[in-house]
Amino acid sequence: MFAHVIPESIRRKFPGLSFLVLLFSLLSCRPPLAFAQEGPYIVTYNHYLEEPGSLDVEYFSTFGTQRGGNDFHAFWTELEYGATAWWTTELYLDGQTTFHDSTVFTGFRWENRLRLLQREHLVNPVLYIEYEQISGADKILKEIEGHDGESDFANSNTASGKEHKHELELKLLLSSTFKGWNVAVNPIVTKNLLPSEHWEFAYAVGASRPLALKASPNRCNFCRENFVAGVEMYGGLGDAQSAGLHDTSHYFAPVVAWNLPSDWTVRVSSGFGLNDNSHRLLLRWGLSREFSGFGEMVGRWLGSLGGGR
Repeated sequence: MFAHVIPESIRRKFPGLSFLVLLFSLLSCRPPLAFAQEGPYIVTYNHYLEEPGSLDVEYFSTFGTQRGGNDFHAFWTELEYGATAWWTTELYLDGQTTFHDSTVFTGFRWENRLRLLQREHLVNPVLYIEYEQISGADKILKEIEGHDGESDFANSNTASGKEHKHELELKLLLSSTFKGWNVAVNPIVTKNLLPSEHWEFAYAVGASRPLALKASPNRCNFCRENFVAGVEMYGGLGDAQSAGLHDTSHYFAPVVAWNLPSDWTVRVSSGFGLNDNSHRLLLRWGLSREFSGFGEMVGRWLGSLGGGR
């Protein structure tokens, strides 16, 4: 019945949208789960979601070298909330500074991750759905899609900002953890919602492990178990008209995360381009802070306001 909320004209234009709404309504009947983990990945996703009722505030930064143009510093803020144990929702706000050019706000993204299986399995699937409203000047490079390459980011902010994108991005997050090792594979499809645009394909894969599996009996910042190290590889796979590796870009990136007892996490990644279409270097870092019990605190605050009337 939820599909009838969508106007008929929109359902005809985007037939897959009714399926996504139906899937979301079915998943809303699932019992709650309890999985959460801070890993080192910046592009790849594993199957761990935000703790229910917790808010994670994150800042990420990407410095990219640019042949044929000016180097840039792209940045984004994430507000990630654990709506339930099987559903995490997240808002992105993007911006960038191109050196010797300007600083611009480039748009927003709304992300949802839905865990599909109740218990831990050998492979744990999570459905990722994201809506993006960004300009052509966006350079956070959270994914490398289709035939995207270094030359696409060489234009001035004024010229790139004239392009406006409304995109739907779908991922299937496949992740497994065994003896401390996490391996994650993310096939990605993206569609600009203009009818003339084609589906684009991409991938991200990662592997990581804490430096120690046994926790220290004492609270400490520099204990080995607080550090998680790994690697990521990500890139484009063409589009519906020309799928494959031709005219695509790819990156290999060592990654590390430092999880502090104070609920702060620091991530660092150095992405190296693997072919001539890629940026030579994408240096990324991120800082995040989890606020446990945020939803309960807001609920109590709203309850106190209602009781005071």
